[in-house]
Amino acid sequence: MLSLRRDRAALVLSFVLPIVFFSIFAVIFGGRRNVAKKIDLIVVDQDHSPASQRLIEGLKGEGSLFVATESAPKKGISQPAYTAVTAEAAVRAGAAPVALIVPPGFGKNPISWEGGNLPVIQMLKDPSDMVASQVIAGLLQKVAMTSMLDVMAGLGSKHAGRFAGGRQSGGGALLSVTTRDVIGENKDNPMVSFYAAAIGVMFLLFTASGAAGSLLDEVENGTLDRVLSSRVTMTTLLAGKVVYSTLLAFSQLVLMFLWAWAVFKLDFLSHIPGFVVMGVSTAFAVGAFGILLASVCRTRAQLGALSTLVILVMSSIGGSMFPRFLMPEAMQKAGLLTINAWAIDGFTKVFWRDEPVSNLWPQVLVLLTAGVALFAIARKLAQRWDYT
Repeated sequence: MLSLRRDRAALVLSFVLPIVFFSIFAVIFGGRRNVAKKIDLIVVDQDHSPASQRLIEGLKGEGSLFVATESAPKKGISQPAYTAVTAEAAVRAGAAPVALIVPPGFGKNPISWEGGNLPVIQMLKDPSDMVASQVIAGLLQKVAMTSMLDVMAGLGSKHAGRFAGGRQSGGGALLSVTTRDVIGENKDNPMVSFYAAAIGVMFLLFTASGAAGSLLDEVENGTLDRVLSSRVTMTTLLAGKVVYSTLLAFSQLVLMFLWAWAVFKLDFLSHIPGFVVMGVSTAFAVGAFGILLASVCRTRAQLGALSTLVILVMSSIGGSMFPRFLMPEAMQKAGLLTINAWAIDGFTKVFWRDEPVSNLWPQVLVLLTAGVALFAIARKLAQRWDYT
C-alpha cells in the first residue's frame, strides 16, 4: 500500500480511471429517457391531404422525434419545403438519418387491411444509424393508429371493426412502407472506414504521447541542456518533435487504411485526396497534443498515467469507442472538445458520404487551429526548460 501510494501513476490508473469510465458509459447508456437525444426526421408531403397532414402532425407530437419539413432558416430567412431530391441530399449529407416521402394519393386510401395497390411511403435512410430507421418505422405505425382514427373510421365500419378486434391482415402494418439506403449501397464493407478512423485516431494519440516522451528522457539524462546550449531554441526543438510526431502519425494512418483497403475492401484509392487532407490535419493535431502532455508532466511515469487517462476519456466521448450519434445530446456536444470527434467526422465525410475535399473545411480548420493552440500552450509550459 505504501508503494502504491508513492506511485501516483499506478494510483490514478487503479482508482480514478475506472470511476471516470463508469461515469461516462453510465451517462451514455443509463441516462433518463427525457434527456435522450431526439431522432431527426425529414418528412416530404407530396400529397397535401388532410390524412397526410394528420400523419405529419402525429409524428411531430412524438417526444422522441424532431420532425422537419423544411431546412433550417439561413440568416433568419425561411427555406422552401423539402422535396424528395433535397430530402435525399440531406440524408446523404448527414442532416438527418431518415427521411419519409409521403406520396401523392396517400389521402385517398392511406390505410387498408385488405392489401392491394396502396400509395407506398418511402423511407430513405442512412444505414450507419441502425437504430433510427427501426424506431421511426415503429412510430410510423403507432401514429397511424393513434392520430388517424377519424381517417380509419371514414374507410368504413368493416375496417374499423377489424381494427378494434385486432384481426387485420398484412402482419399488423397499417401503412405500406418501403425503405432504401441512400448511402453505402455500392460499398463492399461500408462501415470499415468508420472503424479505421475511430480506432486509428485513438492509437495515434497514444503513439504521439509516447513519442513526445522523448522530451522528458532528454531532460532526465541532461541531453536537453546540451542541445539548448547550441543554436537550437526551445521553440525549434518542440517544432521538430511535432513534425516527427506528425509524420509518424500520418504513416500509421496510411498503413491502417491500406490494410483496410487490401483486406476489408475499403474504397481507398478513389478517396486519396480527402484522406491526405484529413490525415495530415489529424496527425498535426495529435502531434501537438502529445507535446502538450509531455510539457505538462515532469517524468515518464506521470506522462504514462496522464496520457492513458486523458486519451481514453477523449476516445470514449469522442466516438472512438461508441458512435457519437447514439449518445445523448450533451455527450455529443462534449465530444466536440476532442480531436477524435472532428477527425472521425472528417473521415466519415470522405469515405462514407463521398463528399468533396472542399466540404472538409470545418474539420480541417478545427484540427489545425487546435494543433496551433496546443503547441502554443506547450511552448508556454516548456519555459521552465529554457536554457539561460
